[in-house]
Amino acid sequence: MREITYCEALNEALRESMRTDERVVILGEDVGCYGGIFQITKGLQDEFGPDRVVDTPIAEAGFVGAGVGAALTGMRPVVEIMFIDFTTVCMDMIINQMAKMRYMFGGKGKVPMVLRVNIGAGRGTAAQHSQSFHSLFMHIPGLLVAVPATAYDAKGLLMEAIQNDNPVIFVEHKRLYNTKGDVPEESYTIPFGQAEIKRAGTDVTVVATHALVTEALKAAEEAAEKGIEVEVVDLRTLVPLDRKTILDSVKKTGRLLVADEDNITCGVASEVSALVAEEAVYALKAPILRNASPDTPVPFSPPLEKAYMFGQERLMQSIRNLMKY
Repeated sequence: MREITYCEALNEALRESMRTDERVVILGEDVGCYGGIFQITKGLQDEFGPDRVVDTPIAEAGFVGAGVGAALTGMRPVVEIMFIDFTTVCMDMIINQMAKMRYMFGGKGKVPMVLRVNIGAGRGTAAQHSQSFHSLFMHIPGLLVAVPATAYDAKGLLMEAIQNDNPVIFVEHKRLYNTKGDVPEESYTIPFGQAEIKRAGTDVTVVATHALVTEALKAAEEAAEKGIEVEVVDLRTLVPLDRKTILDSVKKTGRLLVADEDNITCGVASEVSALVAEEAVYALKAPILRNASPDTPVPFSPPLEKAYMFGQERLMQSIRNLMKY
């Protein structure tokens, strides 16, 4: 199978979706002639024209609202927000309109819309361009939330998101854009609500998202050299959340580490930990551990940003701590 980048996989999903369904349109800042800040929409305006790949003003509330309206009238818009940080400018459109319309109109009006955002520290872009508050959207009824960690999942989940009749927050990770993986040339979708066991194990379950899936796999290889078998569960979507895969894995291993780049308070790691505490506590051999970002803004200073971030080393330390029980 050919190998392409996460970025190329997203571009391919958009291109294939636009070729097969003329209702699919793209809106956002610099998505057209520039190809998007991370080149996800590169070449699409050349192929489909400025009426389907629309460069918008710097007015997130306006063009997200336009996307909601277009979806309600039969289109399937994909709206790009440059950084997840900028969703704060259009929260009314996301929370009170995009998420609520289908419910408020008894299913007669649907919002088949995708809002593409990205998260992640590590690029020196400071506190207003590096946040990872994707868990906030888990809290809003009516929204689906996808979190692809690989190029394969990026293409399949985005194609599923575009075809879905519900609004989707599609959360990409900046540090993953240039990573490569095996991706089929043909179209395919990945159903929402199906986590994937990226590595099987019997001693510790690591539930991870985004770039931390890769770090967890590295830690699992290191742990295996010490005789510890780690099972790595990639959530793939936060809403719907695949509770069964999480619980089955924890019941097998008896130990849980949750790794997510959101802030630790009220984040993804907290929700997964609460689920296991409520439904599988008697299977646990050790306390649940969370590896998440500290409750501070992301620093601009390179040494401080490096200290803010974590990966294989910290995950491995948590795995060793779990194995003490």
